[in-house]
Amino acid sequence: MPSPAALFASILFGLIGAVAFGYGKKNASWRPMVVGVALVAFPYFVSETWLIYAIGSVLCVLLFVLRD
Repeated sequence: MPSPAALFASILFGLIGAVAFGYGKKNASWRPMVVGVALVAFPYFVSETWLIYAIGSVLCVLLFVLRD
């Protein structure tokens, strides 16, 4: 059973990823779609809470760095 902090992080980054994917699909841009899928999927493979926050933060920064 994951800790409440890990569960919150998974939900938070999953929501951000879903919004990024929807934005990329609407604008026919593959970069936000790829980062969005990564944000939604990575918490399933990472169990450490600090690592979830670290990877999620890096992927969120990539959303702004890889803008068109």
